[in-house]
Amino acid sequence: MLKYESLSKEIEERIRTDREKGTLPDFGFSEENVIRRHPDRDRATLLRPPFVRDIDKIMHSPYYNRYADKTQVFSFYKNDDLTRRGLHVQLVSRVARTIGKALNLNLELIEAIALGHDIGHTPFGHAGEHILDEIYFERTGRHFSHNIHSVRVLDGIFPYNISLQTLSGIAAHDGENELGTYAPAPLTDFETFDKQIEACYLDKSNVKRLVPSTLEGCVMRVSDIIAYLGKDRQDAERAHIAAAGSFADSTIGVYNAQIINNMTVNIIENSYGKPYIKMDNEHFEALKQAKAENYDLIYLQETVGQATQTRVKPMMRKLYEKLFDDLTTGNTSSPIFTHHISYVNQAHYARPIPYEETEPNQIVVDYIASMTDDYFIDLFDYLCPDSTLKIEYKGYFK
Repeated sequence: MLKYESLSKEIEERIRTDREKGTLPDFGFSEENVIRRHPDRDRATLLRPPFVRDIDKIMHSPYYNRYADKTQVFSFYKNDDLTRRGLHVQLVSRVARTIGKALNLNLELIEAIALGHDIGHTPFGHAGEHILDEIYFERTGRHFSHNIHSVRVLDGIFPYNISLQTLSGIAAHDGENELGTYAPAPLTDFETFDKQIEACYLDKSNVKRLVPSTLEGCVMRVSDIIAYLGKDRQDAERAHIAAAGSFADSTIGVYNAQIINNMTVNIIENSYGKPYIKMDNEHFEALKQAKAENYDLIYLQETVGQATQTRVKPMMRKLYEKLFDDLTTGNTSSPIFTHHISYVNQAHYARPIPYEETEPNQIVVDYIASMTDDYFIDLFDYLCPDSTLKIEYKGYFK
């Protein structure tokens, strides 16, 4: 029998009473304390509060469209029922806003972090990310992480003057690192934040040490896990990777709707009126168990991550070398000039240096990370027409 938990009568009554009396907990981020690199710009108005401005900038970013054709988990499938990143960020936003509403947090800050958190993700999911990190590190001694690159997209490639609070939540959203309790680490200046980001380029382990600066960022971080855990199981069933009965039932349930409901309820139950986000030990252990099952039965299966490594790695290496050569030799007819540099420069934002003067490896990384799965494949075929390296999608009728 499917189990769906509900808030205890005590917490439910407490929330109702606090709403009626105006005594709701006040741990949400106050908009009057927003920090921007350029405080003279993007000032809040009645119609466009601080984080509404961030949301608008993110959603109208040239790269936001590309979420729609970036793999979440399952590459090489022609199947509109499998989740892409465009849906994933919306699901994260929805889960996080539900929790945030109950806890009286800033919902617009939550939405900004959620919608922007994967905008720097590579094609071909985490496997694509690992490949690009490997190549970039070999050539420069610097690392690539999608969450750090999401900050670069919104703060460097397109210097949108996004708030420190939104960028901090994006940088520290690591959904691969589950915790029983999430407590924010306040951040008051961009100088400290920039040092944190640079440390992640030099040592990838520093990514896991990042902590959101707001409670809203903490909510979004745990919501990232909640949003993908059961959804990836649904997708695995549709892709015939894992059967519905493969996963063990537990406190949080086995199906997507159960996991979202039960985790949401437990977090609100244990976090209401507190300056941190928490789940009880039983739910935390069940979450870890469910995530481990996803790795065993989905992510580490040969037809998922390993297949991407085998097929995409040699193609990405060859494409990287070709693009780097075109860039450094000044082949202005190359797509790295016509499709990337000129595209970035169409966004008329003041930069410390012209974008084309950026370190060449960084430009190539920016370009590859911005690609959708299909664009990557088409570009490879265009630049390397004689290569025997090919990717074939599993069609609807195979």
